[in-house]
Amino acid sequence: GHLVESGGGSVQAGGSLRLSCAASADTYSSYCMAWFRQAPGKERERVAVISGDGGTSYADSVKGRFTISKDNAKYFLYLQMNSLKPEDTGMYYCATNKDTRAVPKWRCLGDFDNFDYWGQGTQVTVDS
Repeated sequence: GHLVESGGGSVQAGGSLRLSCAASADTYSSYCMAWFRQAPGKERERVAVISGDGGTSYADSVKGRFTISKDNAKYFLYLQMNSLKPEDTGMYYCATNKDTRAVPKWRCLGDFDNFDYWGQGTQVTVDS
């Protein structure tokens, strides 16, 4: 199975981007899906996560600016990013879980980061 991200690019600070992640029936999770990012020289960071029933959780650095959502019928995961800042620059990855491995909501929205499937990433660059 694989995931394919799209929607990255270069924008000015204050701008917006919408990232998309195309999954398949095999890689779309009923339990937990997330967006991560990694900037050069920094550790990977979980940016946003969504549980099976649509519950969400965000890193403090993006709260109020980013929104994670999904389309269960189309097997898509999205990340709407508004009021972008230069520190949002990085490679963004979507991640999902095998449906054979249930992840409780409390764990998904907690610090869960042991996902089974990862995309190749899409670059986001925010210029000041």
